[in-house]
Amino acid sequence: MLFVAVTLFPLSAIAADLAATWPQWRGPSRDGQAPLTPVWPDRVDEATLTQHLRVELGPSYSGPIVAADRVFVTETRGKKTEVVQALSRDDGKVLWSVEWLGSMSVPFFAGANGDWIRATPAFDGESLFVAGMRDVLVCLDAANGKERWRVDFVARFKSALPTFGCVSSPLVDGEFVYVQAGASFIKLNKRTGETVWRSLEDGGGMNGSAFSSPFKATIAGQSQFVVQTRERLSGVDEATGKELWSQKIEAFRGMNILTPVVFGDAIFTSSYGGKAWLFDLVKSGDSTDKKMSVTERWQNKTQGYMSTPVVIDGHIYTHLKNQRFACIELATGKERWATTPFGKYWSLVAQGHKILALDERGDLLLINANPEQFELLSQRHVSDSPTWAHLAVCGDEVFVRDLKGLTVFRWSTTAVTKGSQNAE
Repeated sequence: MLFVAVTLFPLSAIAADLAATWPQWRGPSRDGQAPLTPVWPDRVDEATLTQHLRVELGPSYSGPIVAADRVFVTETRGKKTEVVQALSRDDGKVLWSVEWLGSMSVPFFAGANGDWIRATPAFDGESLFVAGMRDVLVCLDAANGKERWRVDFVARFKSALPTFGCVSSPLVDGEFVYVQAGASFIKLNKRTGETVWRSLEDGGGMNGSAFSSPFKATIAGQSQFVVQTRERLSGVDEATGKELWSQKIEAFRGMNILTPVVFGDAIFTSSYGGKAWLFDLVKSGDSTDKKMSVTERWQNKTQGYMSTPVVIDGHIYTHLKNQRFACIELATGKERWATTPFGKYWSLVAQGHKILALDERGDLLLINANPEQFELLSQRHVSDSPTWAHLAVCGDEVFVRDLKGLTVFRWSTTAVTKGSQNAE
């Protein structure tokens, strides 16, 4: 690793108000839900959402990670070097920058959109955990960028280099970090990088190139990690790594890409070339037995793709393989409506009944979550460069990472309408 530049900041400044930060894939709760304050306005026009700063960067699929005083971004330079930078949240200046050799070429049908770094890092207030394309996980001191440890999963587990690179975004929980890598699901000591356990070792085919990202949930009273490989959906015990339940998921070439979402004691998922499903989970033994049984409540012909949906009032709002945006009633699987096509990918963040969607073509849409009809409140073109990275929304700021840089917008506090106060 090449250590390029350092500016020292106290960690207490980095780990401040969590409501105004975006520490991981899909936000503070890893569910695409933004804090309820400050309340979003009803518009995204230039009077309501003003540009605060712009920083030019190399290409990346990684979503921005936002701390109290800085933003962490990744990029791939020269098709061979992966770069991580901390930028000042105030003025965009580089606080520190590190890089390492780590790029790779992905298959042509995926490479059409680029061979750059894919996974979104995770931040715990002290360390930044960055998954590089060549199946490595690097732990950096968030204050100065110094490397604390590094794990090369291909070397550690003698696994194959994943065909599509490491795509799954790491998850920090307590003193541990979890990641789908090394053709498996792995628990590591976040202080040392030491392996605690390794699970789901078949990895789901295609050289274990998991596309989805894990999340933690309590379902039917059982705390667990929900993990979607390229062939199945599973629950994993956090203490032992043992599989609590498993369900095969049909998909074309293993394209189980979106992160599944929890609805009560059920889990929704949808795949490219497959269908959409809701699975119910129940405890299958006595109080000492952690095993669970899984049953299919419903399935329909809806096909998800890369976009992870959000759940609002018992309905799932999701962007599909056919590029349409749809609303599905979770209790029954009934499709309430579907729109005409948009772009290939949306990242979605919800606040109350509002959804902020970033189309990969650079369009930002503000939508009212209405199960009766598609209700577009406002729309604005914010980037001429493709916007594949996940949107981040925290405090009064909206972070848009396109393939050529990062743009930060700020909500106008005077633009919140009386109707917006009912966001809850």
